[in-house]
Amino acid sequence: MKLKQKVKNLPHEPGVYLMKGQRGQVIYVGKAKSLRNRVGSYFQDTKHQRFKTTVLVKRIADLDYIITDTEMEALILENNLIKKYNPKFNIQLKDDKTYPYIKVTVTTKYPRVYKTRVVKQDGARYFGPYTDPKAVNDMLDLIHDLFPLRTCKQDLTKEQGRACLNYHIDKCLGPCIEEINPQEYQKMIEQVLMILEGKEANLKQDLEAQMEVAAESLDFERAAQLRDQSKAIDKITQKQKVVTKDLVDRDIVALAQEEELICLQLLIVRNGRLIGKEDFIFTEVQDKQETLTSFLQQYYDTVYYIPEEILIDTKLEDQSLIAKWLSNEQESKVGIKLPKQGAKKELVEMAYRNARHNLKEHKLQTTLHSSHIGRGVKELKEELNLATAPYRIEGFDISTIQGQATVASLVVFENGVPKKSDYRRFKMKTLEGQDDFGAMQEVVERRYSRLIEKEKKFPDLILIDGGKGQLNAAVNILEKLNKSGQPIISLAKKKEEIFLPNREESILLPRKSDALYLVQRVRDEAHRFAVNYHRKLRSRRLTHSMLDDIPGVGTKKRQALLQHFGSLGKIKQASKEELVEVAGIGPQLAQQIKEYMKLNLRP
Repeated sequence: MKLKQKVKNLPHEPGVYLMKGQRGQVIYVGKAKSLRNRVGSYFQDTKHQRFKTTVLVKRIADLDYIITDTEMEALILENNLIKKYNPKFNIQLKDDKTYPYIKVTVTTKYPRVYKTRVVKQDGARYFGPYTDPKAVNDMLDLIHDLFPLRTCKQDLTKEQGRACLNYHIDKCLGPCIEEINPQEYQKMIEQVLMILEGKEANLKQDLEAQMEVAAESLDFERAAQLRDQSKAIDKITQKQKVVTKDLVDRDIVALAQEEELICLQLLIVRNGRLIGKEDFIFTEVQDKQETLTSFLQQYYDTVYYIPEEILIDTKLEDQSLIAKWLSNEQESKVGIKLPKQGAKKELVEMAYRNARHNLKEHKLQTTLHSSHIGRGVKELKEELNLATAPYRIEGFDISTIQGQATVASLVVFENGVPKKSDYRRFKMKTLEGQDDFGAMQEVVERRYSRLIEKEKKFPDLILIDGGKGQLNAAVNILEKLNKSGQPIISLAKKKEEIFLPNREESILLPRKSDALYLVQRVRDEAHRFAVNYHRKLRSRRLTHSMLDDIPGVGTKKRQALLQHFGSLGKIKQASKEELVEVAGIGPQLAQQIKEYMKLNLRP
């Protein structure tokens, strides 16, 4: 009743609404021209709603909203809130970190060109996202073959002792020892940017002009080098298909759908040439229009360059609004068009054919993978003589170094696939010193006494990383909890031996079996998760303890330093003037920090 009343009291103004679940978590973010009309529509005419919408409405416990002055503001705010809250019911391009980009650090004196999965507002130029990591690696290999750019991470603002091996084998021109001036280096970066922007034709003209100048100056070595670069550019353009005569930069987007699976195909055309294509798979979606709208918002919010024209195959309700937003972002006119005939229509149809093909390929691969995973679960049941197939497996691992900061991890696999939402991390509460068996007992007791308390179902199989000792430690706890019949095994890495309770002989699964592959994946994932957590705690403890040892640096100043610089290394690299910029740090304390870091933190 409270929710319905809230909906009735919503204003007839543009804005963004946030639907929340029982625990107050944001489960859906949407924008509206009229908040009352849009949100009210969710609670009317439920017979004609899509299944996903019906499920969403059933889970709404509360809602919040933000009024904006315009629809454009609502569009931008919606996109930002989706990235912030990662709502379950919003259609989303995968998180930026899952797709690689090519980064060019154009703000530095001697820029680097490399692959990254993290996009920051740091002034660098980013190209991507790429769904095929191999395409990124191939492009970077080509760039570094053509141009002897630096690949090291050294801070070139500081004096370097000597050049690295790359300089001596002519893979780098030695900016670290100032063998090349910044202007010459910058020319190479400009040429790299031409390649990444798909402007190889312009680059080829530039290279040929430089080659003529070098030949006239009798600099035949330089002319030969430019000739080789020009030929390499020819190889790139030969692979690119000419698809339009008007030389317009455009992206073409088409969607193919089968039930709740959609493949979105993006064709990238620059100067009339098809220079690349990317495909994105969206699962558990039913509406092509909603999928395309979400893609346009999220994809073009991450790319550096937006072409002057985007061709689509699905009419959008917010088509003109999105085009206006993109024009503002690019600071030049961007058109979104739904072609009905002619060459542009043929381009959209080509994109659709690619989408159909990739969708079929994805379904085939998914079927094969599911079959592979299913076999692993089935084989494991037979090999271990289990009463039921181990559909849900919970794996444990302990991580410690010389008894310091002992932690444990719990990972969960369902039907052979990681279920990361159920992963758990544990700090030891009762353990003192190094005791792997005691640590395993503590974490197993904490995990399963909690399941008993909440009356939750136990897993089909528990997997312990280790040998008989770790297994017996866990079994003792299960017996204490009156769960002695719980299926449990341990996996020892040296010979990949599986140990079972009350059995002397170990089991060796066939080396190429799906069952062995499955238990190895669970064990390795538990180990990875534990080690990462342990490393994070060690780093945090080292950072805090070192800063706390500096006279005059208390909790607040330590937090301010870390928040401003991000790490001990950055604090050490900071100048005295930069340290003084941090709240509460005066010139005298800044000097103390510099001296302490120099003495105690290794380079």
